[in-house]
Formats: sequence, C-alpha cells, structure tokens
Amino acid sequence: MNRLVTDHTEANYLNNEERQHEQQRVDQVMDEINRQLVDNQQQFERAHHETSAIQKNYAENASVNTFEVDDAMETNAQLQQQRQLVYLAVTNEATIRQQLDNLKQLKESPYFGRIDIQDAGESKPESLYIGTFSLTNEAQDFVVYDWRAPISSIYYNGTLGKVAYTTPAGKQTTDLKKKRQFTIKDGEIKNMFDTNETVGDEMLQAVLGQQNDEVMQNIVATIQKEQNDIIRDTRSDLLVVQGVAGSGKTSAILQRIAFLLYHSRNGGESELQADQMILFSPNRLFSHYISEVLPSLGERNMRQVTLDDFLTQRLQGLNVQTLFERYESDADDTNPMFRDVRDYLESTAFVKAVTAYCKHVPTQDIRFNDILLDGSLFFTKEAIAAIYAEQPETMSTTGKILATKNRLIKKLKRRIRTDAKDDWVAEELDNLDTEHYHDLLGERVGRFKELDDEVAFASREIVRKRYEPVYDALFNNYFLDVYRQYDHFLQTVTPAHVDPDHWDMHEQDFDTNIEYHRISLDDAVPLLYLRDLITGGGQNRSIAYLFIDEMQDYSMTQMCYFRHAFPKAKFTLLGDSEQALFNRMQRPQELLDNLAQAFNAKRPNLITLSRSYRSTLPITNFAKGLLPDGDQIQAFNRPGDLPRILLRYNEQDAISATKELVQTELDTYGTVAILTKDVTTAQQVYRELHRDFPITLLNDMDRTLPKGVIVLPVYLAKGLEFDSVIAYDVSISNYPTDDAIGILYTIASRAMHHLSLVTIGEASPVISHVSPELLSIEHEL
Repeated sequence: MNRLVTDHTEANYLNNEERQHEQQRVDQVMDEINRQLVDNQQQFERAHHETSAIQKNYAENASVNTFEVDDAMETNAQLQQQRQLVYLAVTNEATIRQQLDNLKQLKESPYFGRIDIQDAGESKPESLYIGTFSLTNEAQDFVVYDWRAPISSIYYNGTLGKVAYTTPAGKQTTDLKKKRQFTIKDGEIKNMFDTNETVGDEMLQAVLGQQNDEVMQNIVATIQKEQNDIIRDTRSDLLVVQGVAGSGKTSAILQRIAFLLYHSRNGGESELQADQMILFSPNRLFSHYISEVLPSLGERNMRQVTLDDFLTQRLQGLNVQTLFERYESDADDTNPMFRDVRDYLESTAFVKAVTAYCKHVPTQDIRFNDILLDGSLFFTKEAIAAIYAEQPETMSTTGKILATKNRLIKKLKRRIRTDAKDDWVAEELDNLDTEHYHDLLGERVGRFKELDDEVAFASREIVRKRYEPVYDALFNNYFLDVYRQYDHFLQTVTPAHVDPDHWDMHEQDFDTNIEYHRISLDDAVPLLYLRDLITGGGQNRSIAYLFIDEMQDYSMTQMCYFRHAFPKAKFTLLGDSEQALFNRMQRPQELLDNLAQAFNAKRPNLITLSRSYRSTLPITNFAKGLLPDGDQIQAFNRPGDLPRILLRYNEQDAISATKELVQTELDTYGTVAILTKDVTTAQQVYRELHRDFPITLLNDMDRTLPKGVIVLPVYLAKGLEFDSVIAYDVSISNYPTDDAIGILYTIASRAMHHLSLVTIGEASPVISHVSPELLSIEHEL
C-alpha cells in the first residue's frame, strides 16, 4: 500500500526528520548540478569559440583558387584536414551542449525515485537515486542513476524482497528494502511516497490530472511494470503491443527507443544510431505531438514518416490516394471498393501471388518503355525487349533486368564516345569561358599530358551531361513499364472468393487511374512490391528497428512490404484493435501469429496493456460501455464528471449547443477539440463557429497542434489527447450500426478531463445501448 509522508500520523516526528534528511540531499545534489552547470557553460563557450574559428579558417581556405595545378593537390589535402577539424569541433560542441541541456533538466527535477538494495554479504543497504539522466560527482561516484541503467529496472519492476535484474554481465540478484518516489520541483520536495508498486496512485493522480500540452511529455517518472517490459525488450525480433486507448503504449515505445540507444552505448552488441530507426506515424499532427520526447531524454529523434509520405516518395509522378481519402471515399459510396476485392488485395495470399508472378514472368510478357531524350527516341522499347530476350533462360527475372540495364548503359557510353566527335560538341566547347571549362574538367585540371586528350575528355563530359537524363532513366529502371506490368499481373490472377466481375472492374479502375496519374491505396503497395521484386531494388538494409504506431490501420500486404523493404529491421508494432477505423478488426494474437508466419520471426512477443490512464474514471467507463468486450479494460481511478450527451433535433440547435459547450469548456481547459465523422462536417462546424470563437480547422496536411478550440475529423485525432472533447453529431444517421463502435470509442477515448456528445436527432444505437448511469442525458427543452 502506498504511503504519503504527511504530518498526520503517530510517526510524524520520524517522517518529518526523514523528509528533512531527503531535502538536505536534494540541496547537495542541486549544489553539484549548479557547479557542473557553471563548468559546462564555460566549456561550451570555449568549444563554440573554437568551432567558429575553425569554420572561419576552413571557409577562407575553401575559397582558394585551385585552377593552378601546382597548388591543387596541396590545397585539397589541406581542405580534407580542415574538414576533419571542423567535424571534430562541431561534434565536441554538440556533446557539451547536450550535457548542458541535460544538467538544465536535472536542475528542474534532479530525480524522481530511490531504491535501497542490499547485496548478499553486505552489512547494510545502499541507497540509489533514479532520474532522467546520470549524474556523477568529482570523485566519479553516481549521485543519480539514469532511468535506463540496468540497476534502475528494479525501480520499475521490483517489489520489496528478493529481486533480479539484467546486466551486460548476466542476471544479478539483490534484496530490495525500500522504494521511494519523489515529486521535486526547482530543488524542493513537493511530495514523497514509499511504495511497493512501480508508481503510487498519488503520483499518477498528480501527473494525470494536469492539462494537456501541445507536445507529449516523457513518462520516465511514471513508467509502469508492463510498460517497462516493452521498453527493455532487446530480444524480440517482432514485438506486438496491444494497448487500450490511453494505456501509454506510444509513450512506452518512445522510451523504448531511448532505452535501445542507451543500451547500445552501454554494453549492447553494437552502437545504434537514431537514423537507424524509423517510426511510421498515423499523421503529421501526431509526428509533431511526439517530437519533443526523445530530445527531452537527451537523444536525437529517429526518422518519422507517414504511410502517405512513404508511398508518395517511392511512387513519384503518381498521386497516391491517402488513407484518409480512402476513408472519406468509402463513406461517400460514390465509387466504393468491393469488400471482396479489398480483402484479397490486403491479404498474404495476394503477396504470395505477386511473388510467384515475379519469379516466373515469361520473357514475352515483360513490358518496356521507350527511353526519350528531349522528346526524341533514344532507346526503343522494341530494342530493349530484344536485349532482354537475349539473356539466358535459366537467369531469374531480376537477373535479366539487371543484365539488360548493364547492356543499355554500355551502349549509352559507346554513344557518348561516338557523339563526342560531332560538330555541335566542338562548337559548344569553343564557347566555354575558362571558369566553366575548368568546371568541366573538375579535379583533372592540369593532369593531361596532351592537349588532344584534354579536349577529348572535355568533349565527352559535354555529351555525358547532355545525356544524363538517359542515364538516370536507365539507373532508375524507367525502361520497365511497371504500370503495364502490374496491369498484366492483375489480368493473370484469378483469386478465389472474389467475384470475377468485381475483379475485372478493379483492373479497369487501375487503368483509368494510371491514365490520370493516380493510384488507389489498395494498389500502391502491391505495385511497389512487384517493381522491387522484378528490378531487385527498394530495400534499405541500414534500418535496425522499425516502429509502426496504430498498427490496426495497416493491411497484411503493407506489413509484408515493410518486411521486404527493411529486411534487417526488428519490428515493434503497437495499436488498439478496438480503434480499427480503416480495416476490419483483428485480434492481437491473430495478428501476431499471422505476422510471425509471414515474417518468419524467430522471437515474436505479444505484450498487452489493459489499464487506461488518459481519461477520468467516468469517461473511461463510458468508453468501455461502448465496446462488447469493454470489461477487459481497467480504468484508472481519477475522478471527474459523467460524459454529457445533448440531444437536439435540428442542425441549428446542435450548433447552438456546441457553441455553449465551447464557451463553458474554454473557461476551464486549454484545449477543446470538436471531433466529427468526416472532413465535410468539420468544415461545416468551422463555418458556423469561427465568427464566435478563435477556432482552428485542422486537415491532414497540418503539422502543429494549436491550443484553444480546434475542429477535426476523428481519423486525424488518432494517437492524440485533448483536455475536453465535443463529439459533434453522434446521431443514428451518422452512426447507424455497430460498425461505428470503433469510431465512437476512438472519439470518446481522446478526452482527458471532459467529454460531451451532441446529436441531431436520435443518438446512435451504439450509444443508446450504453448503461444510462454511465452518462448524463440532456434533452432539448
């Protein structure tokens, strides 16, 4: 049971004495921090001055005229040396800056935990203090231990008594005698708890009761045992985290990234860099929201990308349908995707069909493009097909494509040597001034023994630059017509359980979209996969860890493509099956089993987070009530008001009720979010309210999350949380069936402190079926 140190028990004197003792230690640590801050500030200023001087010297040397051959080699050597000096100086300055930033954070709160442990054979316990960063004194003794250090795992995982923890040297055991938690602000102990749990409810109440910030905060002071299991897992090659809304799964993953970086520097197998990690975020708003967590822990941010950005980058020249556009299109029903077609396109069976096709495409079925230069034919597709057909039959499709590319590049080089003798080249060469002529020769200035050799080289360079677009087209495999190839593949497939007419219509839709430089989301990833398999490209072997948030929004086809695109990566997938807005609901164990088989994972692991911390108890209970299996969610006991539903019977009354709610909520909370079913409704609400309040309408291109009143469709709120949420028009007309459970649960679970629901007419049956005591109902008068 948690124990708050107060002045209201029989042990007051001892408790006050103990608190004074702890405050004295805080004072000593603050003195040490201040001493190091002064020292580091001086070091930083010296390092900054040194960096500026070296950069200035480099800039002056870099501007030296290198046209004279006698000076060129010596100057280049000096520049290389200067570059190295600049790199070392900049790195040193950045290291000291980071140490300075860490000390400034420690000054705000030097530590949050204490553990007393007694190893076998020791006469008395040793007290260790846990904080965001390590701190050592002049004698190199630890004053504060980094929360990621092996010994610190006892604070998160251990209960009083015998405990074990993992170190680089193996498993160690000790006796945990005391676990104490602190809230320290600006050098003063605000609260102090002794506990047998990870984090006492008193501390969680204080942290969770705060208002929402524009960016997510790190949770190192409040990590729970199950979250710590996620953070410190270095063994699994496929880690699936199923976490209910508000369970801290995203926060835990970010702390996991920080831990993995720390672990690799302190006894890990090999040093890991932040740019060897990539995180797929649900949207750009979310990317901004989490952007400060890793820097607050002294780490560089890993790469962040949305699925839309990833596909757009890899399919340049095409307008790729986004997940949100598909959601809106499905709701519109003007040109819906047949469910049987989509299920097949998103299945592992379809991935296997693409793989089999690419391995055995007959020579005559490979589709090629003409290669043009300035609108004129350079290599015809017939000539390219003839080269491909000359390759040995035993060679793989990928091998034939590579051999064809090499042959074409050789022909291009021969063409460059031949065309370099044309009159237009000599004329262009004669018109060059000395500076541009030297630019053409580059590092070869002054190195030719004969003038004829120099002129011949310069002539080839002119032609090479002119024909560079041809080389780029060959290098990037543009001679393969991947769109017609994918279309041919669609024509050869006869999927089981798919209506043939539906499949033919989909193939025709693909053709039509390509004519207008568009591609549906359902076809984008299979097309990429087919292109990669045929050309042998598209793989990034430098990524060591790949993280996917909101995994329930991704299809098996997309997951399998990520496995192909990042073959060396360990995967961490996190999400909530109850929040499946874009795909059918899939149970976590089912997903793990399917992925483990598709990935050929050796060490798959599923961790489930069932306790929700985000919302007050009444909001969480209401959100649970929307779900058929909501009793599996454990609500954190933080008091608050019942969710309130306002029943209105026309649009104008609903808007008036929304305005009244906004005004009331703004008096208390910093952020009020109005969540709608789709973008059209969000735009409508914005038009009605923007004259009365400063309000921001958010779309999928926005990257920042402002304070105040915001309105957005529910799918952009994935992963986010708000002080107060107003769910606009949760009526039966918008959410007529149980298919809406995931959407309404997602809306409700975005609210931290207050939840209101407005209907136009009768409420959705999903809400009507909730137990009446879980919400406050207000009928229109």
